[in-house]
Amino acid sequence: MSTGADLRAAREAAGLSLNRKAERTHFTKAHLSMVETGKRSAVPDVVAAYEQALGMPLSPAPGDPLRVAHEWLVSTSPMAVHTRSGRKVGNSLASELEARVVDLRYLDDTVSSDELGPVIFKELGEAESLIRSASFTEPVGRRLFTAVGELAQLAGWVASDAGEYRQAERFYLSGVAAANEARDKVLGAQLLSSLSYQIANVGNPADAALLARTAIMGAQEATPLVRALLLERVAWASAKAGDIEATWRTLDMVDDTYERRGADEPEWVYWLNRAEIDVMAGRCLIELGKPDKAAPLLSSAIATYPAEHAREVALYLSWLAESHARAGEFDAAREALERGRSYSSAMPSARTDARLDAVQRLLPC
Repeated sequence: MSTGADLRAAREAAGLSLNRKAERTHFTKAHLSMVETGKRSAVPDVVAAYEQALGMPLSPAPGDPLRVAHEWLVSTSPMAVHTRSGRKVGNSLASELEARVVDLRYLDDTVSSDELGPVIFKELGEAESLIRSASFTEPVGRRLFTAVGELAQLAGWVASDAGEYRQAERFYLSGVAAANEARDKVLGAQLLSSLSYQIANVGNPADAALLARTAIMGAQEATPLVRALLLERVAWASAKAGDIEATWRTLDMVDDTYERRGADEPEWVYWLNRAEIDVMAGRCLIELGKPDKAAPLLSSAIATYPAEHAREVALYLSWLAESHARAGEFDAAREALERGRSYSSAMPSARTDARLDAVQRLLPC
């Protein structure tokens, strides 16, 4: 696997400054600097961005993510070992748990929820068992509860993707409790905001909008990128509830806030970039009855996604297909749907299947 030093050497060999490198990726200069100096991990998305910008591979082909997930599922985690031994937990184990959460989060980009769910649920259960039975100092405890909260958010997201909405809600709410123990209001807001997103999609959008607004009100210390994410959830719930004025106002706030993002963003918001923001704007436009304006945003965003992120590509193609269908462009809608089903077959998802089927029903027989 490539290290930060490897990435720096490759960049310098290509004659690229860090400023220029940042311009060719969706990562900031400050973030790339921390990766190259070892202050942040050279995670797969960063390595892929370097490879794309340089036009060359920088590391051996990665192992099959599905195999990685299966190996993880049958292995004994260090959390379980510590729980059985009754030893006092220190910073080293907290760091290992934090690293495992990051690894699982990146696996979610390329492994289906059906395959990854059991891995995440197992890891969450072992981490929760650890904090119930082990002894630790208050600073270590805050780190452990934060990691459990992040695991619960990921578990909720995966369960929701698989259509297990009640289970997802339980995960989200247990994560809020862990975030409270860690005194991390921003993480708690992320968990409540994630639940609001689920409610907007499968429940009462007005309730979702209220929950999303409550989440952002409680996250006064949120960084700009996190705040942009929380605002996106407000915009989506508002659009689903038919609140046109609130949707437009919030989308404008998303753009303004995103432009103020910095280097000190939490790792769990790594995936939010301009393409994701454009996708959400396009989805809101469809909900507000402006499908013709949504299609260009969605098409441009989809073109930036790597094929291995098949679930996201399939989902976003479903929205592109809907924009075409609602604009009466049925041939274009069918083409987008066909592409979406092709990607969906590579990474099955109950959420994706439901979306594609819903859009199919918009087309004339």
